[in-house]
Amino acid sequence: MVNRCGSWASLDLAHAPGSGPVAFCGDLSPGTVLEAYRAGLYPFPAPDAYACEMNEALFEAEVDAGAIAVVGDGERNPYEVAWWSPDPRPVASPRDIHLGHSLTRRLRNRLGWITTVDRAFSRVLDECRRGRSPQWLTEELRQSLILLNARQSAHSVEVWEGDELIGGAYGMQTGAVFSLDSMFHRRSDASKVAIADLADRLGAVGVRLLDAQWDSPQIRDIGFTPVPRERHLAVLRSSADVPSPPEDPLPARRLFPARGLLGGG
Repeated sequence: MVNRCGSWASLDLAHAPGSGPVAFCGDLSPGTVLEAYRAGLYPFPAPDAYACEMNEALFEAEVDAGAIAVVGDGERNPYEVAWWSPDPRPVASPRDIHLGHSLTRRLRNRLGWITTVDRAFSRVLDECRRGRSPQWLTEELRQSLILLNARQSAHSVEVWEGDELIGGAYGMQTGAVFSLDSMFHRRSDASKVAIADLADRLGAVGVRLLDAQWDSPQIRDIGFTPVPRERHLAVLRSSADVPSPPEDPLPARRLFPARGLLGGG
């Protein structure tokens, strides 16, 4: 029997898949996207009709059995967008994010980098989807995220070398949790600097947890640790609203361990 949910809040993730879609819903409007993040999910739109058909072919049996939910009013084909909530979930408190001494040494000659927040949100989106295949950051999702940025729910961090955008990341802030969607770099390690800068700014306004969504050696290297999904969801449920991160330009060098700025070694 198909598990149909009228809203994300009514979706029970206790027994949902940990390594596949937990729901299908074709609605990518800003309100729907924001409510899904608040419930601990994020979208992977099908980039074309073939991918949509593949979603149906691969997961229809699990949907019919009720193992994967269908959310929404049914006006759009639900298989247009798969929604994920991995278990375990890689998370970190802002104070856990660190740039090690070896990275600092590699960046010693680039300490003139400047960071900003929300100065070039749409450009960061475009860089994050450049050359990606499959193209999950579709134009419809891009437009929804731009509207959410205008509403101070989605944010980007930018790393600049002079006037050149060399790295960045973006994600969604829901209460005291920030979920990182994607990042890019045009200089080695600029994306790691972006995440460390964002953690520093978010920690200053009271964000308790950063969520990297997908586990990888790269994100573990800067402080993320996989935890059971339920622990991540518990923080989301108990999370009060906090301010958006400050947008002022700041020097990236403030993020590096003091020892790493010394000569030698």
